[in-house]
Amino acid sequence: MSEESAEGPSGAAGWLVLVYRVPAEPTRHRSTVWRRLKSMGAVYLQNSVAAMPAGKSSEHALRKLRREIVEMEGTAWILRADALVGGAEIQGLFQQARDAEYEEILDKCADFHAGLEKEYAAAHFTYGELEENEVELVKLRGWMEKVRARDAFGAPLRQKTEEALSACAEALEAYAGRVYEEDGEGA
Repeated sequence: MSEESAEGPSGAAGWLVLVYRVPAEPTRHRSTVWRRLKSMGAVYLQNSVAAMPAGKSSEHALRKLRREIVEMEGTAWILRADALVGGAEIQGLFQQARDAEYEEILDKCADFHAGLEKEYAAAHFTYGELEENEVELVKLRGWMEKVRARDAFGAPLRQKTEEALSACAEALEAYAGRVYEEDGEGA
């Protein structure tokens, strides 16, 4: 991928840029826009200017957000752009944002392992605990899918995070075996 352009998830070159303004009051409007952009995987280029790799899903999400901003009595424009200079820096912002999300998942994976270790230390091998840990793993996997969907460029921590989730699944499988063994089903 060249510095001059980015290739989005759908294969379309370039960027979609949202330039917006929302009224200062109520302040919840600004936080709503910020949360929506973050959940889409957009990055801020400066105040009230956010970018995403061009693609149909990005365009649909930004159009929906634009409608919301207008309903807030704000203004918003969506631009399709190619970076003539600085494309690598914009892509770097995306990599940093995804890696920050992957880092959060890695932290939760460490917490997951610590929780299982606590159950082992307490010799607490129940179906209730197994179910709670299964639910936690499902949440982690769902979170990973959302981040992976936003990861248009394959951020550096992606592989490590996928491996950490696999390790969580293996650890849960071992814990499940112990639960079944303690219940007499593993014999």
